[in-house]
Amino acid sequence: MNLFGDGLEAAVQKAFTRPAPKTAPAQMRSLVNHLKSTRAVAQMLRISQRTVERYVKDQIKKPRVDLAARLEREVTKRWQPQVRARARQRAATTGGIVIDTRARIGCTAPIGTTDDARLRHMTVALPPQYAARLFDAQQAGASDQQLQQIAAEGLKDMYFQDGGRRAGSLEEVRFTDVEHIEFEL
Repeated sequence: MNLFGDGLEAAVQKAFTRPAPKTAPAQMRSLVNHLKSTRAVAQMLRISQRTVERYVKDQIKKPRVDLAARLEREVTKRWQPQVRARARQRAATTGGIVIDTRARIGCTAPIGTTDDARLRHMTVALPPQYAARLFDAQQAGASDQQLQQIAAEGLKDMYFQDGGRRAGSLEEVRFTDVEHIEFEL
């Protein structure tokens, strides 16, 4: 399960101005429009080119369950790329990103000043540089663990250290056992 990557993707999808196509023929036409050929769509979905053509002509309307899931995923991945890019750019330059999470969070500091990890629910607004780091890492194919580490650094800076105004000797924030995470742009 890719919790952080899927959460970032869901946040970007909230910026869509129109809903993605819902029916299989409309989804297939959208993919053919994006990839410019029925052959490319057929190879991507692992079906025959003739089947793609039948969907485009509305001769087939109901896909198998596994094909419907692949079709939905591929259409959503390619839907409104300019809107998606604008939302990421806005979050990375001016807006920042809000993290709403329920997880085990704690910090380590010099001896005698520890805050043991405990289950916390927090909603924290991170500045644009953390949004940029998260999106850049996601684009580069970072693992969920790496995205989680970037989010932990953001929580350390904004929640525990209050942007550098307190807890200057804080060493590390442990961000584990994530039960829920949601991002908002």
